Amino acid sequence: MEKCLINESVDIREAIRAIEAGQKGIAVITNANGCLQGVVTDGDVRRALLSGLKLKDPVTLIMNRKPTKAESSMSQSSIIELLQQSGLESFPLVDANNIVVDVILLADLTKEKDTGKAEGFSSALIMAGGEGRRLLPLTENLPKPLVEVGGMPLIERQVRRVASAGVNRIYIAVNYLAEMIELHLGNGSHYGVEIHYLREQKKLGTAGAMSLIEESLDGPLLLMNGDVFTSIDFRNLLDFHSIHNPLMTVAAIDYHVEIPYGVIKTKGSFAVGLEEKPSQQFLCNAGIYAISPDAVNQVPKNQSYNMTDLIELSISQEPGVAVFPVHEYWSDIGTHAELDKARTELKFVKDTLGELKEFDESAVNLVLNHRRAA
Repeated sequence: MEKCLINESVDIREAIRAIEAGQKGIAVITNANGCLQGVVTDGDVRRALLSGLKLKDPVTLIMNRKPTKAESSMSQSSIIELLQQSGLESFPLVDANNIVVDVILLADLTKEKDTGKAEGFSSALIMAGGEGRRLLPLTENLPKPLVEVGGMPLIERQVRRVASAGVNRIYIAVNYLAEMIELHLGNGSHYGVEIHYLREQKKLGTAGAMSLIEESLDGPLLLMNGDVFTSIDFRNLLDFHSIHNPLMTVAAIDYHVEIPYGVIKTKGSFAVGLEEKPSQQFLCNAGIYAISPDAVNQVPKNQSYNMTDLIELSISQEPGVAVFPVHEYWSDIGTHAELDKARTELKFVKDTLGELKEFDESAVNLVLNHRRAA
């Protein structure tokens, strides 16, 4: 329980850490006496980021001050009934003085095991056909997806991430040095998934490979660029997409531009103000998407077609495009500088956790997320 609890004086970043560390889907906020003040969910955090708040802002700005809760005097059956009626997976348990004594998880009470599977994704598509020219000479005889980050090829890391989310069918769009990728990953059985290769006979842009999927999709498609290194939990992306039910959901990173000069505001020929070294904040495309079957079906067959085209088309149609703000670790391994940075991050993970005997995704994610927030 303690990992879920945070004091009302902390910032949003600490709420994220509590949600991740507690593994109960919520952070519970208390005052100095341990009395319940509110709760924060992952959805609360992402809505806050969309509204322009920052991770350093107080958690009290986003917490639910009147959360559903149970009292310690209630029977277990009554608590289960309350959870089921509220549609919640977890909530705090308080005593007669409103002091938090536990955080209840429905799965613990009903003995239902959380499989960790994002069961709503029909399949995933990793775009791995690029030449990686910005990483030359490293990619002269090696496809960019096979560049190692932390002792593991980037695309293998992605396949393991997708598999850990319970997506069993993975398509990989290949072109440049495709045989090397296919030889390394094989049919996916080593990772507990089915891997099917979409072989582009000509360059189809950043979205055209979707038209090569022959099977009908019975749920959203998880699509990600082959050069993305991230600790996003794809179950959160799926939940967000399911709640909003758009044509597609675009994951977006928060990007700040620092202007190193004083910015003069003018009206006609005269200055009306001066802002010293301002910064601007933007939500930028992270190269990760949840795409509905309807949107996938709009991609033209065997033609060059870019994701920007599909996004603009979907924006013009109902129910539009949702934006999923990313507060987790994210990096685009497109340049030598970004590659070096990612390798440094993974070294930090190994130094923190020690040499992992197995691929421990949850531990790696936790350290990366905390590293990003530091």
